[in-house]
Amino acid sequence: MAPAKKGILERLDAGEIVIGDGGFVFALEKRGYVKAGPWTPEAAAEHPEAVRQLHREFLRAGSNVMQTFTFYASDDKLENRGNKLTFTGLQINEAACDLAHEVAKEGDALVAGGVSQTPSYLSCKSETDVKATFKKQLDVFIKKNVDFLIAEYFEHVEEAAWAVEVLKETGKPVAASLCIGPEGDMHGVPPGECAVRLVKAGAKIVGVNCHFDPMTCVKTVKLMKEGVEKAGLKAHYMVQPLAYHTPDCNCQGFIDLPEFPFGLEPRILTRWDMHKYAREAYNAGIRYIGGCCGFEPYHIRAVSEELAPERGYLPAASEKHGNWGAGLDMHTKPWVRARARREYWENLKPASGRPLCPSMSDPDGWGVTKGHADLMQQKEATSQDQLKQLFDRSKSN
Repeated sequence: MAPAKKGILERLDAGEIVIGDGGFVFALEKRGYVKAGPWTPEAAAEHPEAVRQLHREFLRAGSNVMQTFTFYASDDKLENRGNKLTFTGLQINEAACDLAHEVAKEGDALVAGGVSQTPSYLSCKSETDVKATFKKQLDVFIKKNVDFLIAEYFEHVEEAAWAVEVLKETGKPVAASLCIGPEGDMHGVPPGECAVRLVKAGAKIVGVNCHFDPMTCVKTVKLMKEGVEKAGLKAHYMVQPLAYHTPDCNCQGFIDLPEFPFGLEPRILTRWDMHKYAREAYNAGIRYIGGCCGFEPYHIRAVSEELAPERGYLPAASEKHGNWGAGLDMHTKPWVRARARREYWENLKPASGRPLCPSMSDPDGWGVTKGHADLMQQKEATSQDQLKQLFDRSKSN
């Protein structure tokens, strides 16, 4: 019999580095399998070959976790604002679990089932109603026996704590990550306090994902770590940021940028930026290091390569990648061969090639969050009149 693989807490307790995967909804939207707007994961059931291949590429790049493609797969989100259901939430989540398990078996990877924030919470539904939404998703993860659970992409710590309370009832390890920056959640709860609330709710791993660039996210997790330690509690820490530079974002993150979501490419981090991120996260005491929107497999490969001395091995994908550009020594052009060195790539300041573009943007700041009338969700498609009101408001801001 093959030895049982070590669980997430066993690995982290032993001081091992766990590398997560990347941003499935953005990656699959660019490939033509996810619709921007609803950002829901029907592809797990509609196009399993696409989801399977992306899992496989992240595994080859060094990922230790295959996170089920169940982001936003609660029924209230699948049916929100006129989204047409071709598969039920149950069908999508079961297919996602099967795909993650299938690929995880090809390497030393764990399967994580994930839940995320809900339209029900934004629409001020009760704690009971919101928890029932999580419970419905959870049944699939138990049936499919995932290795651990992640409550991710929460703008409000209250809702994240509710999710953790539901997830911990399974007895499986629970990780919780908020999509917040150093200013805290959308109700102004500081990162340190957020982390304490999540740990007290039952999370063994806490951190942040999405909405901000890597260095901002690492800074936020440092604040969470300080809060947990000050409270005399213990936890492991995780970070799964954007692959976009966001120095001009406000507390809402990249969603407020005028480039979101279809004009973000000029902001994307290079693989060399990812080396800096991985080292910064590691030095901050974070041991679960991955990515979210914008992360492609080559970004995760860069994280894996930077941390190869600590992990003791390179990922399989490094077979096709020279260390710090080493493969360029075989290029036909001498000026490109001259770039086959770390010093060159570490000090490069990439140009955008867009002479009329500013280096920073002015984020939208509508100032609405849970409880505001504009965030009340509906099953019906957004009407033209509703859109016109938004267009007019956008012009005035």
